Amino acid sequence: MSLTRRTVLVGATAMPLVASSARGQSNAARFSLHFAPHEGSFASRGNRLEQIAFAADQGFTAWEDNEAAARPVDEQVAMAKALSSRGMTMGVFVASMPKWGQSRPILGANDGAEREAFLADIRASIDVAKRLNATRMTVVTGFLDPKVPLDIQTARVIDLMRRAGDLVAPHGMALVMEPLNTRTNHPGVYMQGIAQGYAVARGANSPGVKILADLYHEQIQSGNLIPVLDTCWSEIGYIQFGDNPGRNEPGTGEINFTNIVRWLRERKYAGTIGMEHGNSVKGRAGEERLIAAYRTIDAV
Repeated sequence: MSLTRRTVLVGATAMPLVASSARGQSNAARFSLHFAPHEGSFASRGNRLEQIAFAADQGFTAWEDNEAAARPVDEQVAMAKALSSRGMTMGVFVASMPKWGQSRPILGANDGAEREAFLADIRASIDVAKRLNATRMTVVTGFLDPKVPLDIQTARVIDLMRRAGDLVAPHGMALVMEPLNTRTNHPGVYMQGIAQGYAVARGANSPGVKILADLYHEQIQSGNLIPVLDTCWSEIGYIQFGDNPGRNEPGTGEINFTNIVRWLRERKYAGTIGMEHGNSVKGRAGEERLIAAYRTIDAV
């Protein structure tokens, strides 16, 4: 979710934005599901706008950008125009970026200052979402406070998410809470599984509060993916793929994405599926492998 995390995931380097020369119709069949790559998925193809154009040419119909809220307004506008011109939709961006190195915020603590700062981030992100034509924004529900009973922290997170949902729902938007694994990547976070996200979403009872089901994190933390998705489906507002171990494209680890896609089709899922992972092979060979992996599961 952080700049460092994205850098680790994709090994992308920052490049100045220039207008893409790619125009017109895609030269490959459009994917039937809304898989969303991100900057770095096709790093060899140029800067962000050029990568968007390349993704469109390969048939992708959506895009993600975790760091969009921190980008200058002109870059946000340029990205939105690039997506619109190619018939692509915007997936998630992070509405309130945690301070990973400091293990903050702690949203269930006795001091409510960080909860108010969180709400301020959500208010500011509404304008970003409008600029990007986005309807989903990622939030991380902070870190645990070892001095406060877990039930108290849960009550405070529920109250906070209800308030945050009230901010975004009138705009047709939803915050999607991302549970994160503690075994490999994010020790100490508050929300550690989709089932826990379900409890908070049900408690918040708002159309503006849903769950981001990142299957990489869930596989590490609890597995049992399809039953968990089935049980919590009413509160899931967004999905991300990433295989385990390695957090790379489908087919590089233990998750049976063919069955996951088959299950999503049975549920008639028409939302975005974020490609929240890196490429298992560097360079253009890895980019071609990435495309092929998604062609394989899209054919189910």
